[in-house]
Amino acid sequence: MGRLSGFKYREVARKLRTFGYAYVRQGKGSHEVWRHAETGLVILVPHHSRDLPEGTLRAILREAKIEVEDFLRA
Repeated sequence: MGRLSGFKYREVARKLRTFGYAYVRQGKGSHEVWRHAETGLVILVPHHSRDLPEGTLRAILREAKIEVEDFLRA
């Protein structure tokens, strides 16, 4: 298990808000669209009750231009 394993949707959403992202709308299926207030970057976040897979979280952070270390500290 890596450093990004075991994160639930709620915790990821809370941390994304600290980086300036806000929920915009429901996407396809169980996904949500989030947008950064200043840069306008748009990311898709799956909304599931189980833990997010580590690779999925890494992809979200890469799209959001958030470093793993910064995410873990937030």
